[in-house]
Amino acid sequence: MDYKELYEQEQAKYEELQKRYEELDIKYENALVEVALGKANLDRIKNSVPWKMTKPFRVVYFFFKRIKDVYVLYGGVKGVTRKIIHKMHQKNVQSDYGTKSFPTEEIRKQQENTQFSKDITFSILVPLYNTPKKFLKEMIESVQAQTYGKWELCLADGSDKEHEYVGKICQEYAGKDKRIKYEKLEKNLGISENTNECLKMATGDFISLFDHDDLLHPCVLYENMKMICEENADYIYTDEVTFSGDSIDNMATMHFKPDFSPDNLLANNYICHFSTFDKKLLEKTELFRSAYDGSQDHDMILRLTSVAKNVKHIPKVLYYWRSHAGSVADNIDAKTYAIDAAKRAVRDYCKDNGIPLKKVESTRAFPTIFQLSYEISGNPFVSIVIPNKNHKEDLKNCIDSIRIKSTYTNYEIIVVENNSTQEDIFEYYKELEEAENIKVVTYEGEFNYSKINNTGVKQAKGEYLILLNNDIKIITKNWIEEMLMHAQREEVGAVGAKLYYPDYTIQHAGVVIGLGAHRSAGHTHYGMPRESLGYMGRLCYTQNVTAVTGACLMVKKKLYDEVGGLDEGFRVALNDVDFCLRLREKGLLNIFTPFAEAFHFESKSRGFEDSKAKQERYIQESERFRERWKKELEQGDPYYNVNFSLDYSDYSLK
Repeated sequence: MDYKELYEQEQAKYEELQKRYEELDIKYENALVEVALGKANLDRIKNSVPWKMTKPFRVVYFFFKRIKDVYVLYGGVKGVTRKIIHKMHQKNVQSDYGTKSFPTEEIRKQQENTQFSKDITFSILVPLYNTPKKFLKEMIESVQAQTYGKWELCLADGSDKEHEYVGKICQEYAGKDKRIKYEKLEKNLGISENTNECLKMATGDFISLFDHDDLLHPCVLYENMKMICEENADYIYTDEVTFSGDSIDNMATMHFKPDFSPDNLLANNYICHFSTFDKKLLEKTELFRSAYDGSQDHDMILRLTSVAKNVKHIPKVLYYWRSHAGSVADNIDAKTYAIDAAKRAVRDYCKDNGIPLKKVESTRAFPTIFQLSYEISGNPFVSIVIPNKNHKEDLKNCIDSIRIKSTYTNYEIIVVENNSTQEDIFEYYKELEEAENIKVVTYEGEFNYSKINNTGVKQAKGEYLILLNNDIKIITKNWIEEMLMHAQREEVGAVGAKLYYPDYTIQHAGVVIGLGAHRSAGHTHYGMPRESLGYMGRLCYTQNVTAVTGACLMVKKKLYDEVGGLDEGFRVALNDVDFCLRLREKGLLNIFTPFAEAFHFESKSRGFEDSKAKQERYIQESERFRERWKKELEQGDPYYNVNFSLDYSDYSLK
């Protein structure tokens, strides 16, 4: 082929794309006009006298409509009753994590007399500044109440002259308990430097960070000691709750955390309280840095966990974060500088560690819960593999959404034809094959989702793969980029997207092993509305998960090949979860991102089958899954706290 002919071909492609762009531009302009006209009509109606006069009737109508919707949603009177009972149960369960969880005299004596294999002293650092009398006394006494007695409480006081009582109270306690160390600072140096002054007093082996207006569970140091001795942990964190008023039993928020999750931590300081770590981790770094005041703990946790050899999580509520006027627990806007400091901490951490961060932005969940965007290296070729049998309209909607929506263009689509019987689909295949970046390959044999995908992958030329169901319709324009920015990372295995049913309720937001009636695997936040923030904002940031659905999954092709693709023994169900677990066995992280969104018209791919046959097949595949991953299921999902029920997908407590 000579250059002239090649030029003419490229020129023809350009003209075709230009024509398509102009058509879309016209549609866009027409849509804007329609929106403007619609808004004008709506404003006219809302300002009319009849609309205003009928407001009382509309209020009554929508009130009863909401009752009807709830009735239908929960399946009638029985369903609504079950929901009410479940909510009451959740409220009752919460009380088990407050003073009810404190040790009895018998347990206290057992813990106090426990002989550990290591001799550890904890240095608890508390910077003081104008601390209210009640809060100060309760804070100190919560340390003195510890069942593990080898600790020292290091208090650095930056209070002003109007709050001289702070020093008097501390000296009074220190006079009676030699484990309490107090120093009055010449001036308030800010939270970071005040804490660093506490550190200068510390002689212990492990450092624990404690805020001046919060409370500790009596067993927190004992539990930390167990983790150090039994697991050789060098950085430890616990679950926590916020409370208001005079009692920790007045719980406002309960934060049950996942095990160490580096992607969660970059997007959100989920570790927070109660952090304890080996003092040796500070040998090559500082504790707090004043440049990050307001988010100094996020900066510190990022740095220390990156050098720690064994970060461990104690899934117990052992820290009580007091919520009161002016505290961050009550309102982040009370300390708006904390938002900027947190963004700076994340940016600087990424820069120092060679992470190609492009930008960090606050999300709708909370100002200090972030969306991180990474630079994509090069322009890698992506192969999108779509199994298909019949269902022309579903496949067409899927492929059209990819071609129209996607801003990433360096991809191919491989449709794997699976025993279709309808003529219209074969006519559509002919249309598809006219496109340079789409091809149809044939799979012969009974339906086997794993085999079909493996057949398509063998034909793939891409450096990256996207497994995609034919009943997916893309929503997010940069969906490929949002997944690719993570899939390109060396430490990452599979990346999954956020999927919705047509009514915008959630179908997929990450998979938890052990969840559901069969105790194999289930989707979290299942059925929740798109607008939901999720448990502790989890529907709003990229995070580590055990598995993601194969309905929309990206992975490096070399990794797919290394683990042997999808296991063909799982014909329909759990092949994707099994695949993700095999990636996890290689030490890789699997990721769910809420910033790549799509509709999932679930189960259309397989057509309609006898429900009894489907149930039997799923039971068989669940048994096989449970047998293969018995050890992992017994250990529990590391990204799903053991305090959560495996019967519900909404992070209900056991």
